[in-house]
Amino acid sequence: MSKLDELIEVFCPHGVPFVPMGEVIKFLNGRACKQSELLDDGKYKVLRVGNFYTNNKWFYSDLELEEDKYCQEGDLLYTWAATLGPQIWDGEKVIFHYHIWKLVFDESVINKRFLYHFLSKDVDDISQSLTQSTMPHVSMASMNKRLVPIPPLQVQSEIVRILDNFIELTAELTAELTARKKQYEYYRDHLLTFDDKIPKVRLKDIATDIYRGSGIKRDQVTGDGIPCVRYGEIYTTYNTWFDECVSHTQLEYVASPKYFEHGDILFAITGESVEDIAKSVAYVGHEKCLAGGDIVVMKHKQNPKYLAYVLSTYDVRQQKSKGKVKSKVVHSSVPAIEDIVVPLPPLDTQERLVGVLDNFDAICSDLNIGLPAEIEARQKQYEFYRDALLTFAETGEIIADRQTDRQTDRA
Repeated sequence: MSKLDELIEVFCPHGVPFVPMGEVIKFLNGRACKQSELLDDGKYKVLRVGNFYTNNKWFYSDLELEEDKYCQEGDLLYTWAATLGPQIWDGEKVIFHYHIWKLVFDESVINKRFLYHFLSKDVDDISQSLTQSTMPHVSMASMNKRLVPIPPLQVQSEIVRILDNFIELTAELTAELTARKKQYEYYRDHLLTFDDKIPKVRLKDIATDIYRGSGIKRDQVTGDGIPCVRYGEIYTTYNTWFDECVSHTQLEYVASPKYFEHGDILFAITGESVEDIAKSVAYVGHEKCLAGGDIVVMKHKQNPKYLAYVLSTYDVRQQKSKGKVKSKVVHSSVPAIEDIVVPLPPLDTQERLVGVLDNFDAICSDLNIGLPAEIEARQKQYEFYRDALLTFAETGEIIADRQTDRQTDRA
């Protein structure tokens, strides 16, 4: 018998009470900030749905509000529009936006982390309650009616212990992956730093042609046809170089088709982040492909992989972001791309550097495949146990098989 089984047998052998959330939780609305109240700098950060999990792209405000419009470290929050889900805030004092609730409850009745885990599970069950308008959202009235199990605190604490172990392991793996990526970036940048004997050139001086792509809408992407790249895929799908397109379209969909070929460098000149704007990638495949809108194609006579690696270095990323302003959408341009300065060793040196970086990249790719796969497996494991441990039958037993019980003992 697991420790959790023992606790249930002692403290709630005849069942676990379910109560409407509104009876034990008060949902406090945030501030509906006007656009004019959102500043590039100010006294308080404003926590919005867009940075609820990533904590970047901040706006600020100098508003002095009633205390319940701020959240502080340790507060349990819930975003109820566009993206649903809880978070225990671990940052400084901030103003939280209208689309976020702050939850107030008696912690002598509900363990905060128990409630956090339950709300995480509840997101998966809540889709039938979503109200559709300009964006999917769940109403406060419907949340007040949703039932939450309230086992004794001793049982809640043991469930929290088990589930937090899974979260901690996932966090450790994520930290290891981040460290590996930083290690690779340091090595790459060090290898591509040269003394004054190596000339530095502007891209416009080595480009044999440079031009913008032509728009390909999302609904124009097809299962087959001409290979193509849309600008968002440069951020989300391709790394430093690629040899095969993931998307296709039909030629008749593109009014003024713009092609790219083997060796060309592609830049995404629209994005959401100043730091990542104008991310570039080399195409080393052999099909003739279409470039979507907000992509700049550069043709040249250098080693394409060398250019791809050097265009990913910290120095060049700083050049790409120079003068860009933080906003919802960040733009670059052909003149800005042409003005980027890169070191240009002879072609034979470029080839040797590519050989070294390709080998190191392959090692990192194996790690980047293995670690994310392990992280995903641990996340699924957490979700399995969370759903099992937080699904209480009316008898007070946890709906989970004996194998689950044995494994939770080891968690």
